[in-house]
Amino acid sequence: MPYCTKCGAPLKEDDRFCPVCGAAAAKVTREEYTVSGSNLVDRVRELLHEGNVTRVIVKDDKGKTLLEIPATVGVVGVVLAPWLAALGVIAALVANCRIVVEKRE
Repeated sequence: MPYCTKCGAPLKEDDRFCPVCGAAAAKVTREEYTVSGSNLVDRVRELLHEGNVTRVIVKDDKGKTLLEIPATVGVVGVVLAPWLAALGVIAALVANCRIVVEKRE
């Protein structure tokens, strides 16, 4: 679910403007990658360092969401450490997983 960049209110997929504050909704594109559990942490780290990523979602083979990492976490490296530790645990338990990356245009 996308959120307003100005006030943080939840937006519907087809909203062009925020219903709360009236700000224009930024277009969000999604890219999906399939990786093995052993490459999960490295790939997520690469994606967060790209800079234009707003959210990273890790899902299992069946499509169940295992972890969501908001973009604000990617900015501060110290705050990122617990997320990467959680990813390490997920990588140990899952053979293959999908990474959904949301980017704001």
